[in-house]
Amino acid sequence: MSTPIEISSPSASSGLRSTEVSPKPSAAAQARAQQNAAIVQASADVAISSGNDSLALLYKTAIDSINENLKAELGDNALQAAMSQDNTPEGTAGRIVSLSTGFFEAFKAQHGGENEADVLTNFMATIRSGFEKGFNEASDILQSLKVLNGDIASNIDKTYALVQQGYADFEAAQRSRLSGTAENAEKPAQ
Repeated sequence: MSTPIEISSPSASSGLRSTEVSPKPSAAAQARAQQNAAIVQASADVAISSGNDSLALLYKTAIDSINENLKAELGDNALQAAMSQDNTPEGTAGRIVSLSTGFFEAFKAQHGGENEADVLTNFMATIRSGFEKGFNEASDILQSLKVLNGDIASNIDKTYALVQQGYADFEAAQRSRLSGTAENAEKPAQ
C-alpha cells in the first residue's frame, strides 16, 4: 500500500504554505489489484500444469465477473468461487449456471413492482454479460500463455456451450412459468 505524499506549495495570497495529500487508492482499486494478482498466479499455475486446471481459471474469472455485475444489485460476493471442485466442462458449467441463476429470486426482489418478464430479461443479460467477460478474460490469459489448444481448447469450448445451454434452459423454464401464471390469471374461477 502506498503512503500519502505531502506536497507543499506557497500560497499566492497569504504567503502561507498549504499541504496537499495525494489520495489513497480506492478500496475497489485495491480489490481489483488483488484480483489481478490472483489471476496472474492462476495463470502461472495453468502454464505449469495441464488438463482441466484451465477450466478452473475460466470458472474463477467468469464467477468474478458475474459477481462484479451483480454487486450493485445483490452486494459483494454474490457468487462464491469453488476452485477445488469438479473442473470438468460439465462440472464447471453446472456450477456457473447454478450459482448465477440461483440469484434470480434475490434479483427479482430488488426489482419489485416491475414486469417480471422484463426483470428476467435484465437478469439474464446481467449474468450472461458477466460470464462472457470472465470467459473472454480467461481465454485471453490462456491464449497469451500459449496453452489454449488441444484438450484445453476443446474443454473451454464445451464449457462455454454448456453454460449457454444452461442459461437458455433456465430462461425457457422461467418464461414457461410466467406464461403459465399469466394463463391461470386469465381463466375465470369456476
